[in-house]
Amino acid sequence: MSTPHNAANSGDIAQTVLLPGDPLRAKVISERFLKDAVQFNSVRNMYGFTGTYEGKRVSVMGTGMGMPSMGIYASELVKFYDVKNLIRIGSCGAITDKTRIGSIVMAQGACTDSNFAHQYDLPGTYSAIASYDLLSKAVESARSRKFDFEVGNIVSTDIFYNETEEWKKWAKMGCLANEMESYALYCIAARAGVNALALFTVSDSLVTGEATSAAERENNFTGMMQIALDVAASL
Repeated sequence: MSTPHNAANSGDIAQTVLLPGDPLRAKVISERFLKDAVQFNSVRNMYGFTGTYEGKRVSVMGTGMGMPSMGIYASELVKFYDVKNLIRIGSCGAITDKTRIGSIVMAQGACTDSNFAHQYDLPGTYSAIASYDLLSKAVESARSRKFDFEVGNIVSTDIFYNETEEWKKWAKMGCLANEMESYALYCIAARAGVNALALFTVSDSLVTGEATSAAERENNFTGMMQIALDVAASL
């Protein structure tokens, strides 16, 4: 059962999938953490792998950047491959001075400047939130491992290079960070009746101007990955 974007056959993908934006990060995760990993997709170089972690079958697949790309891959995973748990693992930009480079952010909810939810023809503004079950498991993991983390709202934006400093307005509403995919992920999961959670490592700060390198983002976000795998192993 292949799709235009996924060469996997029925049964190739586990019911729990970790979703980094970068397909090379998917490859790194499969090599470092999964046992007996088998590649199921390379269409458009969007790599996907399935293996086991602590005896549980787990998949990892890249999604690309932005809500349109997330919309494609997450929709196909739940509609055609019977995936039940979608865990995004990515980077984010801090928009408060309390959120530090290298710390982990768990998105309890996702705000947005996108019109992604217009397709559902809702009579108002949809609040996109995480699965409480996945979120509570992630918090438990982070606490037990003594990781530096925060839980709260994030902003999923359509614009990376913004002409204005709109992030300051979101920060005044208590949002912790900017990213580009999670609102779409939470909408898709809600519509399909499945679970979703977005975890991030803070890669840069719009407040201080600090930033990590591309190589650091690809290889060094192990704490976030470990939390996601702990959640996957508990399902």
